[in-house]
Amino acid sequence: MQNFQTATPENDIAWMDDMEFARQMLAGINPTRIQCLQEFPPKGKHSVSTIKASDIENNLDGLSLIQAMEQWRIFILDHHDYLMPFVSRINANGVCAYASRTLLFLRSNATLKPLVIELSLPGFSRRTTSSRVFLPASQGTGAALWQFAKAHVTANDSAHHQLVSHWLHTHAVVEPFIIASRRQLSVMHPIHRLLHPHFKDTMHINALARNLLINAGGILEQTLFTGEISMELSSELYKEWRFNEQALPADLLKRRLALQNPAHPSGVELLFPDYPYGADGLEIWQAIKTWVTDFCTVFYKDDDSVRYDVEIQAWWSEIRNIGHGDKAHEQWWFNMTTISELVETLTTLIWIASALHASVNYGQHAYAGYPPNRPVQCQRFIPREGTPLFAEFLRDPDKFYVDMLPGRFQMTLGIALTEVLSRHTSDEVYLGCRPLNWTDNKEVKQKFKKFNDALQEIEKKIVQRNRNPELKNRCGPAKMPYKFLYPGTSNTRARGGLGAEGIPNSISL
Repeated sequence: MQNFQTATPENDIAWMDDMEFARQMLAGINPTRIQCLQEFPPKGKHSVSTIKASDIENNLDGLSLIQAMEQWRIFILDHHDYLMPFVSRINANGVCAYASRTLLFLRSNATLKPLVIELSLPGFSRRTTSSRVFLPASQGTGAALWQFAKAHVTANDSAHHQLVSHWLHTHAVVEPFIIASRRQLSVMHPIHRLLHPHFKDTMHINALARNLLINAGGILEQTLFTGEISMELSSELYKEWRFNEQALPADLLKRRLALQNPAHPSGVELLFPDYPYGADGLEIWQAIKTWVTDFCTVFYKDDDSVRYDVEIQAWWSEIRNIGHGDKAHEQWWFNMTTISELVETLTTLIWIASALHASVNYGQHAYAGYPPNRPVQCQRFIPREGTPLFAEFLRDPDKFYVDMLPGRFQMTLGIALTEVLSRHTSDEVYLGCRPLNWTDNKEVKQKFKKFNDALQEIEKKIVQRNRNPELKNRCGPAKMPYKFLYPGTSNTRARGGLGAEGIPNSISL
């Protein structure tokens, strides 16, 4: 096969480049899964990784493994633990799936270098696994096998993206907030007015999703490797969901991609600045939080005014005890007795409905519309040396790779889906662009203009970052600038179509 390590702007194989493979974990459509590795070898609920220090220690740019760990420079894309209990059932339906771990090294220029991929299958007993380790290679048989391993990793990531990052963490978890707002907050209540645009069309699009996408035999079951257990898997991962960790600063801290720093407006500082989702996201987060704080201080003068707001207390009680009732007794819920708790809650909710959803939805066609870049399933396991399958692979590695990809029907259906999901509607209202006829309060109007101005400044910064050649992760070998968190407030005319810029106010598609 060809040399997979180098891609140029003139060629069409940037998707094969190791740097692009890694960059998409920071600036692609699922940038919320990667995390800094906390122990080596990685340990999970079901097994300890078979990756050895000798597999990676000669590829750490002169650092020892201990030094790299101490400097927080080894990262992991982990699709192992949550998949292992399901792999046997998945593979019984004719696909070929592994549970994967991918380790990466943070280089001095802030790009990530893949170090090793571990692909695992269940063993003969419930507590054992059978794992294979693949190392980067630039030519020959090793390069082909490495490319196959990356395909299986991206198939894992594609399913996680659709079922967890996209459906579960945005569409699904917001529903109880919408229902409680409609039931408990009068239309004249200021918080109802604040949240109303961020709930536009969400219940409708979720109803359509349940009829077409996530239903039994629906499009996701037909395309993703997880097949008929797709919703079961998504429901299982809901057990790990915590509302307070959906706040971007908290999420970055949890994944060790940021450090606490009270001197920064958001309270955190990125581990390295060239993390496009994190860099743009923190500025959007802070702009939303400032707007929410300004809005709330107009109507709430002290903590008691929150504590004794009957509608807010009923709203929060329904969300916690009914909407997310299976988590009602978790200790991480806010008590909703202070202005700061109300602000954090509203900021997180608006972030999920607007920027978080935009970051995982509207770039789907750009990255997943070309199936070799993000296959949604694999039809073959990676061949082992000495087997007939390996001999077939040696005869024509490229054909073997193509045959490993989904069939024509699944790929065509998947491409069509990504195109539909990536389109902005022509009547979309973008973050910070809401017409001001919803209030006659001059102070609120002034604060909202301040919000719009802040978003326009962020737009300028994003353009500058994307033009900065020192920020390698902004465009990468594929030369696709990161715009999934570009607010789109500087041009408020009606827009729509594929690849349109802007963060919609709500989960409307």
